[in-house]
Amino acid sequence: MAERTVVEAIRDALAEEMRRDWRVIVLGEDVGVHGGVFRATDGLLAEFGPERVLDTPLAELGIVGTAIGSALNGLRPVAEIQFADYIYPAMDQIVNEAAKLRYRSNGAFGCPLVIRAPYGPGVHGGLYHSQSVEAFFCHVPGLKVVTPATPADAKGLLKAAIRDDDPVLFFEHKRTYRRVRGEVPDGDYVVPIGRAAVRRRGRHLSVITYGAMVHQALEAAAAVVPEGLDIEVVDLRTLLPWDRETVAASVARTNKVVIAHEDNKTLGVGAEIAAFLVEELFEQLDGPIVRVAAADAPVPFAPSLEEAVIPGPQQLIDAIRQLAAY
Repeated sequence: MAERTVVEAIRDALAEEMRRDWRVIVLGEDVGVHGGVFRATDGLLAEFGPERVLDTPLAELGIVGTAIGSALNGLRPVAEIQFADYIYPAMDQIVNEAAKLRYRSNGAFGCPLVIRAPYGPGVHGGLYHSQSVEAFFCHVPGLKVVTPATPADAKGLLKAAIRDDDPVLFFEHKRTYRRVRGEVPDGDYVVPIGRAAVRRRGRHLSVITYGAMVHQALEAAAAVVPEGLDIEVVDLRTLLPWDRETVAASVARTNKVVIAHEDNKTLGVGAEIAAFLVEELFEQLDGPIVRVAAADAPVPFAPSLEEAVIPGPQQLIDAIRQLAAY
């Protein structure tokens, strides 16, 4: 085991997969000479050369379209969108082309494509560099949506995504890049896409979350221990397909649930999970489902306003206390 940051784990995964498989290429804005705006691709150009590490124009539609064409011609491209906020120009290519290739070919061919994008608030990037865009893509059959929270998962899930024969959107929370450190297994390993992880076992209440909110949930769970509250924290890790079995088992143990995410509350991922729990586990719930999410507003630039819009540990603590007393 080696201690790594999230961004180091991502860089390791890319380098290892490029060494393992000559078909893996990396493309995007500033991924080569500059090594990526967050240095996630630093050193790849020197090792693998300009034919496998391609600096592209500032054109997300072109980046994803080129990646799809490369995938259909035998390569396994990893396309970087510099900030998830700028993925929207490529929506047509992602939703109408990449996601539907398996279906439209009657299963004859897929689209082995990974789209990496840093997302989320917490770095005071303002409304154009802080968005959580995951819910848009969780509505689209044919896509996989992955949101790692730890260095080990960042590496293992990215390797699994690169080896997948269908398109994977790989969202990396930029606040975790260098703030979150953890042990990463040595050698070649993958984390299966579609499986959640129970980060903390508990008896009284389940917090279902993902991304940077996993760490906030663990902080909130530790804060209420002196009050006699034993909180379980489930990290979804993958949002499409999401692990219904692990979530259902957790809620069946605790009978109460808080769903937390940094995306806007209305029609966010939490709404789908809440609907599933009401449909499938209603009789096991001992209280209302509580959602802790961002306000339905753009992410402000001012730190004080960002904190007012985006939930943190205190909002989770308040929700836990409220539901535990129900």
